[in-house]
Amino acid sequence: MALPPATAAARPLAAIHRFERANFGGEPASLDARHVADWVVDSGNNGRRPFAIVDKLAAKVFVFDARGDLRGAAPVLLGLARGDDSVPGIGQRKLSSIRPEERTTPAGRFVASLDRDVHGQEVLWVDYDSAISMHPVITSDPKERRQQRLDSAILTERRISYGCINVPVNFYSSVVSSTFKGTDGIVYVLPESRPVKDVFASYDVDGPAASKNHDAAEPATTSPIDYRAK
Repeated sequence: MALPPATAAARPLAAIHRFERANFGGEPASLDARHVADWVVDSGNNGRRPFAIVDKLAAKVFVFDARGDLRGAAPVLLGLARGDDSVPGIGQRKLSSIRPEERTTPAGRFVASLDRDVHGQEVLWVDYDSAISMHPVITSDPKERRQQRLDSAILTERRISYGCINVPVNFYSSVVSSTFKGTDGIVYVLPESRPVKDVFASYDVDGPAASKNHDAAEPATTSPIDYRAK
C-alpha cells in the first residue's frame, strides 16, 4: 500500500507569538512600571487606547500613546497616606471631613477621560466614585508647598494630596491633555502595599508564564461628577 506524501500528513506549525513591549525611549523606570507597561502592550489590555502608568513608589507618571510609545514622564504628587484602597463613600464627602489616614491614591486599572471640575478646570478623571483625578499641581495653599514638593527629589515630600494625582502644569497641557483629547484611555495606578500581579493579573512578557488575556474586565464607569480638584 502506498503511503501518502509526508507533506500531506504534516500539520502546519502554530503561529509564533511575537512579544511586544512598551517603548520607554530611554526614560528611567522601575521594574514594576516596565512590567506593567510591557504587559499592557503585549496583551492589548489598553484596548488600543492611550494609557498612563502611575508608579506610586517612585512618585512618577508615564504617559503612552495607544501603541505603547512614551509621550512623556514626570514627577507627581500623591495622596498623603500610604495605601491602595479608597475609603467607601469618600468621593461624596467634604475635604474638611477627610482624615489624614484616609487621603490615599487607590491602585488599580481605571478608564479615564477628560472633563471639567466644579471650578470649570479641565482634569483627567481617573476614578469618578472616589473623586480621583489627574490635574495640574494646585498651589492655592502656600502652606502645602506643592510646587516645591513636586520639584523635590525626596519621595516622601511628594505625599500631600487628598488622593488626586498632581502633575507639573506644562506636562499636563503638553502631554496629558493632548494625549487623552477626544478619547478615553486607561490609567494604571501601581500598588504600594501588594504585588502588581495581585492587582492587574499581569504576566512577564516573554517569561514562562506569559499568556494572552484579552478578557480583563474594565471597571464600571459613570458620568463625571464635578468634584473639586484636590
